[in-house]
Amino acid sequence: MTDTVSTATSTAAPTGAGNHRGLRVPRDPRVPVRAGSWALVLAVLVVLHLVAFRATDFRPEALATGAEGMWNFLAEAIPPDFSGEVVGVGVQGALTTLWIGLLGTTVSVPTALLLAVLGARTTSPNAFVYQLARGILSFFRAVPDIVFALIFVTAVGLGPFAGVLALICHNTGVMGKLWSEAMEDIDPGPEQALRTAGASRLQVVANATLPSVLPQLTGLLLYRFDVNVRSSLVLGLVGAGGIGLLINKSIKTFQFDEMLTYLIIILVVIVAVDLASAWIRKRLQ
Repeated sequence: MTDTVSTATSTAAPTGAGNHRGLRVPRDPRVPVRAGSWALVLAVLVVLHLVAFRATDFRPEALATGAEGMWNFLAEAIPPDFSGEVVGVGVQGALTTLWIGLLGTTVSVPTALLLAVLGARTTSPNAFVYQLARGILSFFRAVPDIVFALIFVTAVGLGPFAGVLALICHNTGVMGKLWSEAMEDIDPGPEQALRTAGASRLQVVANATLPSVLPQLTGLLLYRFDVNVRSSLVLGLVGAGGIGLLINKSIKTFQFDEMLTYLIIILVVIVAVDLASAWIRKRLQ
């Protein structure tokens, strides 16, 4: 009896194994569709790049024909002018650029935080307020900071104050958008618990939303400070003060050795800001 069962089992096993080996995995019908979609996307990208190359007169060979002019420019800029007067003026301009970036970041915090709370789906009181806050953030974000600088230069005159105002406006839109998205991504558990306990909307935001998202908000704030220091350099080129104004002046007067000195000084400042921001972010993790 036992021998019969063993023989039957041993006979059936290869048959079952063979049946399993004979099964075929069905092909995914979506694979051809995905391949066709990727091919279409690639074709569209190629066409867009061809149009962009033609529209921007993208000609790499122009660099070769203009190489002599570039070498002449570098020959006049090297060595940089490290005289005491030029370095002193450059350091003062770099510090002004740093202060523009600092104030443009910190002064925009209250407005950006208010619009972020009103522009987040989880904290906005109703749909109308949400859309209004989002619209304001989109406007401030859509207008470049250099355009704001040109507007404020005509209003308050040349100088760093126009640059600070320009950065406040643009940074409010960018930082408010980033903060609102960070608020929407947090765990809703603490907020729901406070609402169940009868807390008001302001209490929920102050005691649940902001504490939960504070590390993200701080990290984004430091990131924006890095960006704003660089932006303040560009704003100086349109009269908003700082070392950018000195660079623009040295280029217009063909003092390229002074220009290179100013570039080296602002490079040192930006590297120092990067290192300080990275150190603070590491401590916040």
